Amino acid sequence: MAFTPDFLDELRSRLTLSEIVGRRVALKRKGREHSGLCPFHNEKTPSFTLNDQKGFFHCFGCGAHGDVVGFVMKSEGLSFPEAIERLAREAGMALPVSSPAERERVQEAASLQDVVEKAALWFQRQLWSTAGAAALEYLRRRGLSDATIRDFRLGFALEEREGLRRALTADNCPETLLATAGLTIQPDDGRAPYDRFRGRVMFPIEDRKGRVIAFGGRILGEGEPKYLNSPETPLFHKGAHLFAFARARPAVHDGARLIVAEGYMDVIALHQAGFKGAVAPLGTALTEDQILLLWRLADEPYLCFDGDNAGMRAATRGAERALPMLKPGKSLRFVSLPAGEDPDSLVKARGPDAFTQVLESALNLSEIIWRLETEGKNLDTPERRASLQAALLKRASLIADPLVQNQYRQEWRDRTWKAFRPALQARQARPVGRRFGERAFPPPPRPIDDKPGAPSGLGERGLLAILLRQPHLIPMVAEELAHLNVADPRHRDLIEALLGWAARPESHAPEATPDGEPEGAADVENTGFEAHLRDFGLEALSRHLLAKVPARLAGEIEAQAEAWREAAAIQGAPLGQEAALQEAMRAYEESPTEENWQRLKALKQQVFDAQTQISRFA
Repeated sequence: MAFTPDFLDELRSRLTLSEIVGRRVALKRKGREHSGLCPFHNEKTPSFTLNDQKGFFHCFGCGAHGDVVGFVMKSEGLSFPEAIERLAREAGMALPVSSPAERERVQEAASLQDVVEKAALWFQRQLWSTAGAAALEYLRRRGLSDATIRDFRLGFALEEREGLRRALTADNCPETLLATAGLTIQPDDGRAPYDRFRGRVMFPIEDRKGRVIAFGGRILGEGEPKYLNSPETPLFHKGAHLFAFARARPAVHDGARLIVAEGYMDVIALHQAGFKGAVAPLGTALTEDQILLLWRLADEPYLCFDGDNAGMRAATRGAERALPMLKPGKSLRFVSLPAGEDPDSLVKARGPDAFTQVLESALNLSEIIWRLETEGKNLDTPERRASLQAALLKRASLIADPLVQNQYRQEWRDRTWKAFRPALQARQARPVGRRFGERAFPPPPRPIDDKPGAPSGLGERGLLAILLRQPHLIPMVAEELAHLNVADPRHRDLIEALLGWAARPESHAPEATPDGEPEGAADVENTGFEAHLRDFGLEALSRHLLAKVPARLAGEIEAQAEAWREAAAIQGAPLGQEAALQEAMRAYEESPTEENWQRLKALKQQVFDAQTQISRFA
C-alpha cells in the first residue's frame, strides 16, 4: 500500500509523540523536550530524549532515532504499513486505497500544485509591473518594506476578466486544472471561464511544507467582499491550515511565542516587527484541527484578536472550541488589545515593545470563561450565584480529560466561594450562651479534626492509602478517583499521579489467585508504580500515608474495587459539603438562631458519620 507524503504529514500532525512514547517510557519534561530511560537498551541514566515540536526522538546511548512511526515500528516490532495502520486508527484517519483512482488523485494533486505555483509567480510579476503600481503603493503605505513584500511573495491580480487564465493556458495549464485549483470560475450559462481574483492584492497561502496551495485576495478601493479566499480544493481545506504556519514553525522551535492573529496583514506586520511566530486562521473561527496544529508547536499559543466586538466574539469561540480538547499542559492564552486596535495598528503606532507588553498580560483560558459567565451579570442573590455555579460546572463537564476537568471544577468552585462569600464586618465578640428569644444556644462548635495532633481528613487518607497499597485497583476506580473531593492539596497532586498511572498499560489489574489475592499485588516495585510516584516527587508523601494508615481491603479484586467505591461515596458527600459546613459555621457566628444551629449540627454529624464508616476500610 502506498502512502502519500500528504497522508503521512497529516498523520504525524494528529499525533503527539510524547503521548505515544509515554505509554512505554516514564518521561520527564525539561523545557521543550522530554527525557527518560531508553526502551531499546538497558540503561540506568536517562539518555533518551524527544521533542514534540520537531516530532523526533533520539537516544544518545544506542543511537535510536526516528519519528512517531519509527518508534511504533521499533517498540512493537511492526512493519511500516502495520505501524501506519495502527496509528491511523488512533488518529481517526481512513487509510488510503491503493487503486488506479487513488494514483490518479495523487497525480492530480501534483499537477494542481504546479498550477498554483505558476499562478503565484504570475501574481508576483504583476505587483512589480506598471499595472501593479497602485497595489504596491498600498502595501508600502500599510508599512510593509519591499523585503517583507518579496519574502511573503505578495502579488496583484489584474482588473481583467481573463488575465490569469490567458497567461496560464498559454503556459500549458489545462482549463480543468485552473477550475479545480479555484483560480477560475465556470459560468452556468456556458460562457468562457473567468478569473476568480481580479483587482486584488494577493496573499499566497502555504501548506505545512511551505508550498503554495491557495490564495487570499484583498480588494483595492471599495467593494465586497473585502477579502476573498480560494474555495475548498483537493489541495486546500481552510479549516486545516494556518496562514504563515511553515514560516512560524522554525521560529517557535527557537523560542519565539506562537501568536494567532486575525488577518493576513496582522501576521505580516508582526513578522516584520520581529514576532516571527505569528499565524492566522483562514477566514473562519479557529477550528479543532487548527488548535491541534497549534499545540504541535507550543503548549499555550497566544490568541490575539482585534480589540473590537468581532474580535472578542472570535476569542470567545476559540475558548469554547478548545475547552473539550484540553489536556494536561495544553491550553490557550488570550491577548486583550486596546479597543479599536489590531496587531498591525498597535505595532505601527506604538512599536514592538507595546505589543510585547500586551503579550505579557495575556489571560488564561479559565479566566476567559470566568469573565464570559460573570461580566455584565447581576449576581447579588443566592439563586443567581447558584446559576453561575451551574453554568461553570457545565462548562467544566465539557472537558474530556478527567484530570483537567477536575482542576477546572476545583478552581471555579474556589473562585466562586472567594468572590461571593459575605464579607465579615468588624464586630465585638458575642457572649457565650447569648439568648435569642426564649432559647439559649451554645457557642459555635470547633472545626472537625481541630484536636492537637489529630490527622486531618482521615477518610481521604484511608482511601488513598488503600490504592497505594494495592495499585491494581487504580484503573478500576479511576472515574470515581478523578471526582473525589479532597481537602489536602498534596492529596490532589497524588490523585493526579495515580490517574496518570491508571492510563499506563502496566497498570492493568492482575489476575486473582484462588484465595482472592492478586498475583504481584504486594510487589509494586516490579510494576514500576513506585518509580512512577518518584517521578512526581510523591514518594515521601506515599510512605507517610502508608505508615499512618496501613489500609487494605479483603476479598477478590472486583469486590475490593466495589468496597473502595462505596467508601469513596461515603467520603465524597461530606467533603463535597466542606464549603457548606464552613458557611454554616459563619452563619451561626453572625446569627445564632435555632435554625442556623440545627443546620450546622446536621452538617457536622454527616462528616462524623462518614469518618466512622470510612474507618471500616482502613
